[in-house]
Amino acid sequence: MKVKELLDLIQKNTLRVVNQTMLADALGVTRQTISNRARSGSEVTLSELTKIGRYFNVELSLLLGNDSSDIGMINIDYYPEVFASCGNGTVTFSEEKEIIELHKSVFPEYHNNKKYSMIHAKGDSMSPFINNGDKLIIEHWENNQIIDNKVYVFCYKSEIFVKRLSKNLDEIIIKSENPTYSTRIIKGEDMNEISIIGRVVSILRSI
Repeated sequence: MKVKELLDLIQKNTLRVVNQTMLADALGVTRQTISNRARSGSEVTLSELTKIGRYFNVELSLLLGNDSSDIGMINIDYYPEVFASCGNGTVTFSEEKEIIELHKSVFPEYHNNKKYSMIHAKGDSMSPFINNGDKLIIEHWENNQIIDNKVYVFCYKSEIFVKRLSKNLDEIIIKSENPTYSTRIIKGEDMNEISIIGRVVSILRSI
């Protein structure tokens, strides 16, 4: 939801005249900041909505039907203790998850009917595309065909990897970004040992 839309919503539901100065006071910023955001059309975040709601004593989430998509935010599962290896493989040692809120702008190919989650990368085999410690947003696998040369998180013989994959009729090619790592080819019955978790659709170096 944009600034002007938010002002209109508050005024309509509180029967008060609400201006940009009042919105700035609610957020603890200058009026010029709000004015600039109104001109640029930037979205108001959920955390900002909470502050504004308290200030005006109105439950904005109820007015929005609790639909975070209206303001460009979505909730995804974040697994802080799950790592995908950019090297020789790593195991999942915890599946405890948190729910975090991210703006849709970090998802270049976001779809409402897809499921997403976020894990960590570990190692340097996908550097510089993926660095050690990066957070990977994954679009979960739904028995789709491998798209050649896209980056996937997958499990192979109980270890989790993140690599570029290509698939031929009787083999899967596993490629690293770092040239010091060799390409690996999985053939025959070993192909059944690969379980795709999802495709990497975004990389976060800080959130």
